[in-house]
Amino acid sequence: MRFGWIGVHKEGLPALEALLEARAPLVAALTLKPELAATRSGAVDYRAVCTRAGLPLYEIANVNDESTLQLLRDLKLDVVFVIGWSQILKPATLQAARLGMIGAHASLLPHNRGSAPINWALIRGERMTGNSLMWLAEGVDAGDLIDQTAFCISPYDTCATLYERVAESNRDMLLRLLPALLAGQRPGTPQRHTHQPVLPRRRPADGRVDWRGDAASIYAFVRALTKPYPGAFSWLDNQRWTIWDAALLPGGVDGVGLIATAAPGEILGPVVSPTDAACGQVVACGTGALLLLELQSDDGEVLRGRRLSELPWTGRTWTNE
Repeated sequence: MRFGWIGVHKEGLPALEALLEARAPLVAALTLKPELAATRSGAVDYRAVCTRAGLPLYEIANVNDESTLQLLRDLKLDVVFVIGWSQILKPATLQAARLGMIGAHASLLPHNRGSAPINWALIRGERMTGNSLMWLAEGVDAGDLIDQTAFCISPYDTCATLYERVAESNRDMLLRLLPALLAGQRPGTPQRHTHQPVLPRRRPADGRVDWRGDAASIYAFVRALTKPYPGAFSWLDNQRWTIWDAALLPGGVDGVGLIATAAPGEILGPVVSPTDAACGQVVACGTGALLLLELQSDDGEVLRGRRLSELPWTGRTWTNE
């Protein structure tokens, strides 16, 4: 058997390392060229891992272009693992491995097919998500299912913590699958058909905060878009700030009636504490309020902790532009 690997996102790194440690017959890995990887959220450098293992690594621009297709054919691969890769594979590329190509999608398919499933699950306030291992096929996330792992979404999770669990499940599911692949088997179950729409792609500009929403929804929005993604953002006094961290205040907390009378986006005042990480600025939302804990301006200035809470921002208002 001859296996190949295609990936650039960090969600695939633990799985690749585990397969190499298990002495899976990997003969080559493909990743994005560094200048392209630098534009992808969550991208990591696979060179160190491949160098340690003596695994040839090829840097490509497009998995579907003729040069990459010829490379895959020349490698004469039985199975290719496509883990942490955003480009959709065209039919000719899918056919470049004898048994097929295996991918992972960070949801419990067929639920949340499409782009950015972890981010959307958080934004929508879902309590459960997971990861699906499947054979890649024509159509968006439509191939036969091989394995699935479910996990809960807690109020403390962010896109980063959930992708850590996705990475762990990629590793565990591929190790479970490895004996069957080595035996030349192709396990899989067709997905059930649903009428759920495919999740739309998210872009950095979609991170604008709408302060008219309820505090719980905005809190989820911040958690969904924080690092390694571009982040939720808003404007204060014509300067754009990215909101990297926030905390949700209890619904019944209203100070001296400030929340009830404040306009959405209005800064109600600082939270101070001997614990630096607990300091920040409270902002009124359409319903409730949010405690901002870490901000970064477009020119790179980072505000957090006591420095953030000491700013004289009370009464100013965040806006949409």
